[in-house]
Amino acid sequence: MTIVSAIGHGPGNGPASPPPAAQGRRGRSGAYLLLLPGMAYLTLFFVFPVVALLLTSLYAPVPGGDIGQYQPAFEWRNYVVALSSYWPQMLRSFLYALTATVAAFLIGYPMAYVIAVRARGRPFLQGMLLVLVIAPFFTSFILRTIAWKQILADESFVVAALRAVQLLPPDGRLTATGFAVVCGLTYNFLPFMTLPIYASLERLDPRLVEAGGDLYAGAPTTFLRVTLPLSMPGVVSGTLLTFIPASGDYVNSVLLGNNTTTMIGQVIDSRFFKVADYPSAAALSVVLMAAILLLVSAYVRRSGTEELL
Repeated sequence: MTIVSAIGHGPGNGPASPPPAAQGRRGRSGAYLLLLPGMAYLTLFFVFPVVALLLTSLYAPVPGGDIGQYQPAFEWRNYVVALSSYWPQMLRSFLYALTATVAAFLIGYPMAYVIAVRARGRPFLQGMLLVLVIAPFFTSFILRTIAWKQILADESFVVAALRAVQLLPPDGRLTATGFAVVCGLTYNFLPFMTLPIYASLERLDPRLVEAGGDLYAGAPTTFLRVTLPLSMPGVVSGTLLTFIPASGDYVNSVLLGNNTTTMIGQVIDSRFFKVADYPSAAALSVVLMAAILLLVSAYVRRSGTEELL
C-alpha cells in the first residue's frame, strides 16, 4: 500500500485523470451544447409554426363574425371539407412532381455521370461543368420561370420548330399547359437532382467498374450491376430534394399554367391570402405535409436506404 501511494501521489506525479465515465459525460455535455443553437433555431422556426398550423386547421368561424374571423376550436370537419373540395389539385400536384422528378433523373444522371466519371482527372473541365449545373442559382427562381414562359411562347422558335416538323398542330401551344408546368419544375429543380448523384459517383471506386469488365460484363451490365446500385444514395437524395419542393410549388403553375393546371400550392396561397379561409388552408398544408412524409418514408424503405431518414 505504501509503495502504491508513493507511486500515485508522490512528487513528480500529476493529479489522477478522471475516470472514463466522467470523460464520456463531459464529451456528451459538449456535444449537447453544440446542438443548442441548431435545436433552438428548429424549435423557433419549425416546431412552433407547425404547431400553430395544426391549431389553425381546427379553428371555427366566429358566430355572426365577419369574413376571416375565426376562433380556437376542434373543428375536424375542416379536413373533410378541404380534401373533398381540392383532392384533384392534390393529386395533380403529386403527378406533376413525380413527372418532373423522373424527367430530372433522366436528364441529371447522365450529366452527373459525365462530370464525376468521364471528367475525372481533369479538374478544370470538371469545375466548369459543375459551374454550369449551379449557374441557374445565380438568378431568381421567378426570373427563370418567366424565361421558360418566353421560351415556350406561341411565337417562340421552339413552337415554330415543333409545328414545322408537325409534332405540334398549327393551332397548338405549349404555354398554359401541364407540359409547360412540368418543364418549369424540371428545369428549376434539376440541380437538386444532379448534385447529389454527382457526389455519390465522385466517391465511386473506379476499380469496382474495372472489376466488372474483368469478369466479362459489358458496359450496360456493369452500369446496372455496379455503378447504379452504388450511386443509389445520391439518387434517393436527389429524388427527395426534387419531389418534395415540386409537390408544394405554385410559382410554375401560376406563371406557366392555367385554371386546369392548378396545383395545391396555388390553392393554399389563395385560401390564405385571398379568401382568408385560414382553417382550410392550414388543413390542406397539414395534409400535404403528411402525404409527402408517408410517400417519402415508403420510397426510402422500398429503395433500401433507410439511413437517409
